[in-house]
Amino acid sequence: MKPSRPLYEREPELDAAAKAVDDLCGGQAVGGLLVFSGEAGLGKTALLAEIRAMAADRCTIWSARGGETVTSVPFHVVRQLLQPALDQFPPDETRALFGDWYDTTAPALGLAEPRGPQPDPQGVRDGLDFVVARLASRLSHRPLLLLVDDAHWADGESLSWLASFTARLGELPLLVVQAYRPQEMAERNASYVADREAERGSDGHSAVTRVALRALTPDATAELARAALGEHADDPFCREVWAVTGGNPYEAVELVAKVQDQELAPVEESAGQLRELGASARGSGLVARLERLGTNANRFAWAAAVLGTDISQELAATLAGMSSAEAADCTARLRDARIVSGFDPLEFVHPLIATAVYRSIPPATRTAMHGRAAWAITRAGLGAAAASRHLLEVHPDDDQELVAQLREAAGQHLAVGAPEAARRCLERALEEPPRPKDRAVLLYELGCATLLSSPPTTVQHLRAALDMPGLDDGLRVDATFRLAAALAHNNQLKDAALSLAAEAARTAPGPGLMRLQAAHFMWEGMQANEDDGPARSRRLTRNADHLKGRDNSERALLTLRAFDAMLRGENAQLIVDLCERALIDGSPARGLGWTDSEWGFELPTMVGITYAFTDQLDRAESLFGEAVRAFEISGWSGAHLAFAHTLLGMVHRRRGRLAEAEGFLREGLRLADRVGSGLPVHWDAACLLIDTLVARGRTAEAREIADRYHFGPPYPSAMVLPDGPCVLGRLLLAEGRKEGAIAELEAAGAALEPRERFNGIWAPWAGDLARVLAEDDPGRAAHLAARARVHAERFGTDTAIGEALRCVALFAPPQEAEQLLADAVRHLERSSSAYEHALARVDYGIAIGSHRELARAQKQAMACGAEGLAARAQSARTSIRSSE
Repeated sequence: MKPSRPLYEREPELDAAAKAVDDLCGGQAVGGLLVFSGEAGLGKTALLAEIRAMAADRCTIWSARGGETVTSVPFHVVRQLLQPALDQFPPDETRALFGDWYDTTAPALGLAEPRGPQPDPQGVRDGLDFVVARLASRLSHRPLLLLVDDAHWADGESLSWLASFTARLGELPLLVVQAYRPQEMAERNASYVADREAERGSDGHSAVTRVALRALTPDATAELARAALGEHADDPFCREVWAVTGGNPYEAVELVAKVQDQELAPVEESAGQLRELGASARGSGLVARLERLGTNANRFAWAAAVLGTDISQELAATLAGMSSAEAADCTARLRDARIVSGFDPLEFVHPLIATAVYRSIPPATRTAMHGRAAWAITRAGLGAAAASRHLLEVHPDDDQELVAQLREAAGQHLAVGAPEAARRCLERALEEPPRPKDRAVLLYELGCATLLSSPPTTVQHLRAALDMPGLDDGLRVDATFRLAAALAHNNQLKDAALSLAAEAARTAPGPGLMRLQAAHFMWEGMQANEDDGPARSRRLTRNADHLKGRDNSERALLTLRAFDAMLRGENAQLIVDLCERALIDGSPARGLGWTDSEWGFELPTMVGITYAFTDQLDRAESLFGEAVRAFEISGWSGAHLAFAHTLLGMVHRRRGRLAEAEGFLREGLRLADRVGSGLPVHWDAACLLIDTLVARGRTAEAREIADRYHFGPPYPSAMVLPDGPCVLGRLLLAEGRKEGAIAELEAAGAALEPRERFNGIWAPWAGDLARVLAEDDPGRAAHLAARARVHAERFGTDTAIGEALRCVALFAPPQEAEQLLADAVRHLERSSSAYEHALARVDYGIAIGSHRELARAQKQAMACGAEGLAARAQSARTSIRSSE
C-alpha cells in the first residue's frame, strides 16, 4: 500500500511490518511481536501510524502510548489498549469474557470494584493473558493488532504484562507492535530488556522481529526537504538541513516547516540561518516559541504537560485557572503552532515537545500545579489512586491530609494487584512526614505492601515499625508474624524464630500470644538445622496434645504438632488424630484457609504433607486440590500456585503415579520460574522431580534438573520437601557415584538423628545407606536396616513397614529373606504406594525365582511409569528363562 505520507528510508521497516500483517491475516493466522527501537524523533510514531493504515482494512486495531509523566500510574497502558474495546460489551458479556478471572483482573482495568483477597500481580497478568487470548480468538475474522508507542514510558505493571504476554504470541492470532527508545528503556526497565535479550536465544513459542531505526542519510533528508519546499531547494541548503538535524526526521520536518513559515528561500545563501531556526524546534528554542504565543497559551501548555496524556481540556483549564473560552482559544493557538493536536482529549504533537514544555515549568510552579491537579482530580470524584501520581510530585510539607490520601491510594493500588505503586505512595507519605503516632502504622503498611515483591524491604520496614511506639497489641502481633514470614522467605529462618520468641516474651496471654508461639514453633521446626530439636518437640507436645481445636490458635498448634510428629515417626494413628482436630469436617477452618492472610498458607500445607506421609493420600490430594482452586480463584498464580502444583506432584509421587507426578512438578517449576529464581518452591519442586525421575529410571534427566536448579549443597536454611540430601544421595547412587552418595546419606543421618527425626519415608537415608554399604560394611549396613525397621514399626504405616522389611531382607538368610519380602509385598499392597509395592514385588520375584511374580511386578512397574524398574523385572525374567 502506498504510504499516506512519505516515510523516507524506511523500506526495511515497512517490509517487516507488511510481512507481519500478512502472516497475521493469512490462512495460518500467525501472530508475533514486532519491535521498533530508535532514539527520539527517528519516526517510530509515524511508522506505527503507517502500520495502522496498512492494516486498517484487515485487522482489529487497538493502541496505547506511554507517557513520561504517567509512568507511575499502574496499568495505564493496558487500560488504554483494552478499556475502549471492553466498554463495547454489555456487563454480563464482559463478565462472561473474563470467566473465573473477573474478580482478579477486571479491577486492574477499572471495570469492577476490587473484592476478595489482595490479588497476586502474577495472577493479574495471567488474567490479562486469558482475556486478550479470548478476544483474539473471537476476532479471528479480523485479527487483533496491538500498537504500543513509547513503550519505554509504559508503567511498570503494563510493561511486566507485555514482557510475559509477548513471549507466547506465536500461539495466538495476534500481532503486537511496540516502539521504544532503547536508552530510556534500559534505564527504566532493565529487567524488561533482559527478558527480551533472553528471548533471542529462546526456543519457545515467541515469534519476534526487531528492527532498529537509523537516522536519515543526506540524500533522504534532501528528498524530504524538496518534497516540502520544491525541487529548487539546492544541494548546499539541503545538506545544511541534514547537518543541523543530524538526519533526525522529526527535527528535519520541523525545520523545513520553519523555513516555510519564515518564507526563507531554500538556497545556499539562506543556509546560515538554519541553525537558529533548528534550535527553535527543540529545547529552549521551543520554549521561547511557546512564550511568544502569550502568557495564557504558555500557562495552558504547562497545565497540559502536567496532565500528560489524554488531556482533558476542561481539567487543563481548571489547572491553568482560566475559563473554558480562554482554554479553547489557547488550544487553537497551540494547535496552529504545531504544539498540540486533537480537540478533547488533547495530545502533544510529539513527546519531545511534551518533555520540553514540562521541563520548562519552574520547579516551584510545577510542584504547585501537581498539587492543584490532585485536588481537581479528587474533587471530580476520580479517587485517591487517580490523584496519587500528582501527589507523588508535591514537596513534603507536613500535610496530614496528603498522608491520608496517599495511604488511601496505596490501599487502592494493592487491591488491584499493583504493590509497587502502593510502595511508592507509602514511601512518599513517610517523607511528608506523618504524625509521630502514625509513623509506626505507616511503616507496618509499607512492610505489608512489599512482602511479596521484596522481603528484605519488608524486614527493614517492619523492624522499624516494631522499634517505635504507635502499634497497638494486635498490630504488633501481626507485624511480628509478617516479619517472621519475610525473614523466612529471605532464607533467614533462625532470625524469624528469634523475632517471634522476643515478641512472645512481652505479649500477654491470649490469642495473640498463641499465634506468636505457633509461628515460633513453625519456623524453628522448618529450619534445616536446629540446636535442640527434641526439646522443641517436647515443648510442642506439652502445649498441643491436650488441645481440642476449639479456635484457630489451638488448630495451628495441633497442625504443628502433627507435622513434627510425622517427621519424628511417631505413631501414625496419633498423628492422623491430631490432623483431624486441626480441621473442621476435613477442611481448614475459616481464617486458616489457603488465602487467609492472618495465618498464611503454611498451616494447611503442613496438614496435607502430614497426611501424604502417613498413607492418607486421598485426604492430602483433596486438600491440595482445594489449594489449587483457591489460588486460581484469588489470582494467586505466582509462587503460591507453583507450590500447590508441587504438592499435588508430591501426592502423585507417593501414590506411584510417576508420569502424573512428573507433569505436576514440571508445571510447578514452570510457574515458579516466572516469579524468580532460587525460591523455596524451586528447591521443593526440583527435589521431588529429581526423586520422581530417578524412580522412573531417567537418571540423565534427573541430573539435568539438578544442574539447572543448582540442587545440592549448600542447601537453604529451610528444610527441603522431602529431605534434600537423601534425594541427592539417591541420584548419586543411580549415577554409580558411590562415594558421593555415601557422603550425602551420612550427612542426612548426622543432621536428622540428633533431632530425632526417624520417618524413613520422608528421609530414607538409613535404608539407602544400608544398601550401598551392604558389600563393604555388612555389619553396619545390617544394623542400619534393623534400626530403620524399629522406627518404621513404631510409625506403623504400611508403606514405612513394607519399605523397612524390603531393606532388612537384604541381610537375612534366603528363606527368611523370602518371608520378609512376602511380608513387605503384603504391607505395600495394602498401602497406596504403588511404586514401592512394585519395588518389593520385583525383589520378591527375584528372591523366589518366580517368572509369574516378575511378570506381575513388571506390569505394575509399567503402570507406575517406572520404566527402569520394569526393565529390571524383564531382565530378571530373561535370566530365569535362561537358567531353566
